[in-house]
Amino acid sequence: MAAAFTSLTETRAYQELILLARHPYDLTGKQALQADNRLERYVCRTELLDLHYATERVDDQVLTLLQELADELRVVEQFQMMRRGAVLNRIDGFASENRQVLHTACRDLFSPEPVEPLATGQAKKELAKLRTFLGKIDSGELCNQKEARFDTLIHVGIGGSDLGPRCMFEALRAYALPGRQVHFIANVDPDDGARVLSGVNLARTLVCIVSKSGTTLETLTNEKLVCRALVEAGLDPAKHCIAVTGEKSPLDDPAKYLESFYMDDYIGGRFSSTSMVGAVMLGFALGMDRVMDFLQGASDIDRLAEEKNIRRNMPLLLALIGVWNHNFLGYPTLAVLPYSQALHRFPAHLQQCDMESNGKSIDRQGRAVTSRTGPIIWGEPGTNGQHAFYQLLHQGTEIVPAEFIGFKQSQMAIDLLVQETTSQQKLLANLLAQVVAMATGQSSDNPNRNFPGNRPSCLLLAEKLTPRVMGALLAAYEAKIVFQGFIWNINSFDQEGVQLGKVLAGRFLQALKDPSGSGENFEGVFLNQL
Repeated sequence: MAAAFTSLTETRAYQELILLARHPYDLTGKQALQADNRLERYVCRTELLDLHYATERVDDQVLTLLQELADELRVVEQFQMMRRGAVLNRIDGFASENRQVLHTACRDLFSPEPVEPLATGQAKKELAKLRTFLGKIDSGELCNQKEARFDTLIHVGIGGSDLGPRCMFEALRAYALPGRQVHFIANVDPDDGARVLSGVNLARTLVCIVSKSGTTLETLTNEKLVCRALVEAGLDPAKHCIAVTGEKSPLDDPAKYLESFYMDDYIGGRFSSTSMVGAVMLGFALGMDRVMDFLQGASDIDRLAEEKNIRRNMPLLLALIGVWNHNFLGYPTLAVLPYSQALHRFPAHLQQCDMESNGKSIDRQGRAVTSRTGPIIWGEPGTNGQHAFYQLLHQGTEIVPAEFIGFKQSQMAIDLLVQETTSQQKLLANLLAQVVAMATGQSSDNPNRNFPGNRPSCLLLAEKLTPRVMGALLAAYEAKIVFQGFIWNINSFDQEGVQLGKVLAGRFLQALKDPSGSGENFEGVFLNQL
C-alpha cells in the first residue's frame, strides 16, 4: 500500500515534466492546431462524451510522461481499490473518518457481478423502496389527509445534500413528468424558505428532508420553518414529510415521516447525487426509468475509469491535463464553462465537489504537501459569460485554463431561424470560436486588439444533454477529482475545514442569544469569542 501513497514530487516523471513546462506546446502558430493531425488525434471518444484536447498546451512527449506519472502513482489501481471497498478516507497515524468511499456502488447496478456487492445490494434495496413509494404517489394511493395528490416536492438540504441534486434537477428538468414541480431550500437565511413556501400549494407538496447525520443545523432549522407552514395551513407534517438520512439517525422516525430512505456513511455528501440524496427528488420529478438512465451513464464512466491507458480513460486524461496546467504551468484557477443553460448550476456543484475534496494542505501521512493541490473552480454558462468575464480570459494578465462543455442538439428542440441560423447553431458557433480564439489568439498592430493566445482549454462534447449523458458527465468529473487527489497524495474524502466553521458558529450563536442583551452588540460578541 505504501507505494500507492507516493507523492507527485517524488516520481521520476515529475522532474522531466518540470523541464518540459519551460517550453510548452505553442498553440499560436498558423499550423499549430493542424500539425501532425493534432485535431483528429487529440480526441478521447466514449459512447456518450468526446473530449477534444488539441487546444491544451500538451504534445506527445508530455502525454507520454503523464502516462508514466499515472502508472508510477498507481492512480487507476487506487481507483479500483476505492470501488472495491478499500478504506481510503483516512490519514495514516491520525484520527480521521476512517471510512470506505463507495459512491460508485450506488450506480453499479447493470452488471451481474458488481465490484462491491454489499454496497450495491443496499443501493438496489433503496431503489426498490423508492419505486414502490413513487408508484403509490402516481396511483393516488399515497396522498395527504385531505386526499390531495402530490404534484410538488420541496427538497431541504445544504452543501452536498443540495448543490448536486439541485444541479441535476436543473440539468434534466426538460424531462420532468407533466405537472411535477421541484423546489429547493438550502440557505438558513429565512428569506430562502419564505420565498419557496409562498409559491407552492402546500396541500399538494411533499417535503424531503436530507441530512445523513440527521443533525445538520441549517437543514433542521429549515425543516421547522416548513413544518410550521404546514401546520398553519391545517396540514399534518407527518403526512407530508419524507427523509433521506443515515439509518437510525434522528430523522429515521416513522412517527414523523411518511418514509425514510437511507444513505451510508461511505457516501460523502458531495458525491451523493447518485444515492438516495439525488434519486428521491429525481424519481419524483422524472420518474424511475429516467433515474435508471442517469445511473447507467454514471456506471458507464466508472467502468471506463479503470482503463490504464490515459488516452482511452477520459476522466484520468482530464485529471492529468489539469495537473499539467496547475502544477507544471502554474495556473491557479480553472473555469468550467457549459454552453447549456440547463447546466447553469454545474460549475457551482463542481466548485464544492472539487474544492471541498482537494482543498487540502497535508498528505495522507499527515505531512505538509510538497506541491500545489486543488485549483480554484469557477464558471458560468455561455454565452452569458462571454459578456461578463471573457475579456480577462482573452487579454488579462491571469491565464485561466477552461473546460468547455457543449451539446450538438438542444434538449427541447424549440428553436427558430434568425438570419438563416438557429439559436443552437449560434450557441455552438460561439463555443467553438471561444475555444479556438483562446488557443490561437490574434496578432495586430493595434496593441488594444492584440490577443496573445496560448490560453489552454479543452472541450467535452456530446450529442444531447439526456439523463444518461448527465450521469456520465457527473461521474467523469467525480472520477477526475478523485484521480487528482490520488496524484497529490491527499485525502479527498473528508472536510475538516468545514467542521471548524460549524463549531465556531455554535459558539457565536450561543453568544447572540444571550438573554443579557449583549447579543445585539455584534462587535462585542465577536471580541468576546476571540
